[in-house]
Amino acid sequence: MPKNTAIDQYISQQQPFAQEIMSQLRDVIHTASPEMSEAIKWRHPCFENSGLVCAMAAFKQHVTFSFFKGKLLDDSAGIFSKNDNNELTSLKFKSLSEIPANDILISYVQQAIALNSTQKPEKKKSVRKNKADLVIPDYFSAALADNQAAEDVFNNFSYSKQKDYIEWLTSAKREATRNSRLATAIAWIAEGKSRNWKYENC
Repeated sequence: MPKNTAIDQYISQQQPFAQEIMSQLRDVIHTASPEMSEAIKWRHPCFENSGLVCAMAAFKQHVTFSFFKGKLLDDSAGIFSKNDNNELTSLKFKSLSEIPANDILISYVQQAIALNSTQKPEKKKSVRKNKADLVIPDYFSAALADNQAAEDVFNNFSYSKQKDYIEWLTSAKREATRNSRLATAIAWIAEGKSRNWKYENC
């Protein structure tokens, strides 16, 4: 996959020691996965394959190389230090000589990609609201009972439409306001209109 010119620019702006380290790490990453894509995120070079894999960043005296799911990797080579992050692990390099052997880093990058492929986010199951859970005020029930058309329409409304009317009525602070809203609600419901019918086609 083509390399990102934004990362070329990022590397070129760093100190010579950092340029050497980052260029080496970048080559290793693409050797581990020719399908790896590159992007600048959080102002630093990031690498993705089925999700975020790793990132690198240059500082005054060192370069960090981070695995987003480092704590889930099999650190058989013992290259990670303990940290308080949930999953992120970072390595610090001040020179090329401090970088682990290529085969070690390649193995870790490939592990991280495999984790992205196997750990699919769980879809949240939507909870269907039950209209039976709604508490209809007595005055509203009585008004509906006096208007057969309105009662039939309201009973066929969805949970959210019923809830909208109930909340509109119960939020009235004065009895006069409530009575005015109640009359309007019955008229609208009898016509098959939802509480926010004026805005539905906007």
